[in-house]
Amino acid sequence: MDISSILQGGYHHPLSRQWQSKRQLTKSMLMYPIFITDDPDASQLIATLPGQRRWGVNKIEEFLGPLVKKGLQSVILFGVPMKCNKDHRGSPADDETGPVILAIKKIRSLFPDLYVACDVCLCEYTDHGHCGYLHPDGTINTEPSVARIAEVALNYAKAGAHCVAPSDMMDGRIKSIKRALIDNGYGNKCTLMSYSAKFASSLYGPFRDAAGSAPSFGNRKCYQLPPAGRGLARRAIQRDVVEGADIIMVKPAMPYLDIIGDAAQLAPDHPLACYQVSGEFAMVHAGAAAGVYPLRDMAFESVDGMLRAGATLILTYFTPDFLDWLDN
Repeated sequence: MDISSILQGGYHHPLSRQWQSKRQLTKSMLMYPIFITDDPDASQLIATLPGQRRWGVNKIEEFLGPLVKKGLQSVILFGVPMKCNKDHRGSPADDETGPVILAIKKIRSLFPDLYVACDVCLCEYTDHGHCGYLHPDGTINTEPSVARIAEVALNYAKAGAHCVAPSDMMDGRIKSIKRALIDNGYGNKCTLMSYSAKFASSLYGPFRDAAGSAPSFGNRKCYQLPPAGRGLARRAIQRDVVEGADIIMVKPAMPYLDIIGDAAQLAPDHPLACYQVSGEFAMVHAGAAAGVYPLRDMAFESVDGMLRAGATLILTYFTPDFLDWLDN
């Protein structure tokens, strides 16, 4: 056998197998998506998201405290309004007494070293469940939608968010948010993470259960990207880089590793995030429950694919598990 044919000597040991990866998962790469509701004492299990809950602001300390001690470094907040009056403009999104702004302030006071990002969208707060303003015929009215998204993002920054992350997929919202942050003195105080390549995926179901954000009619296929639209994703990534995004994100992750790879090439000087969304998380759990594989092994394998594709930041509901697994 040729000398060049022998590869196994290079990965026969557990440590040398780790050396084969260009990038290994660390705790600093993990951002934990959490749901904050307007019941201040809530601790509500989410049936379709194994082990995940909706939390009230009064429960944040007991929920996050143990995770911070284990090495949690960043979270991203999703508001879940249950009691508010929703309207056409998503007025509750940046209500100062609403769950997101209260949670930002609470987390900043309790855990000053924890990085706090906020998802910026209107769908949880509009009476129609879409991510922007609508024309009378039900189509998206882009300009006022973008202005409103920028207003919400700015108010999260004013409340103390380290990062705002618009997930609405409205054209031009990155430039508008960046301008609002700069004009109001937050350009150098708040990171702008763009859901640049967010696809109209079938994998959002558990999230919509958790957040109550399903549209009341139609769907979001006219503003989220078509799953086969690789070229559109590349164009959206390039656009958002030019418009001032500080971090680029691809969502979902596992079915879109090629897009993560494209983003790594198109924006090589930007941090690259990917979101292992609720349906991906639920699928990995379902397979483990069916005996297809050990949960821990598949969780790591799924994330290794994202790292291999080029991701440097991973939003995942497995974050609490990884905080334990990375210590063992």
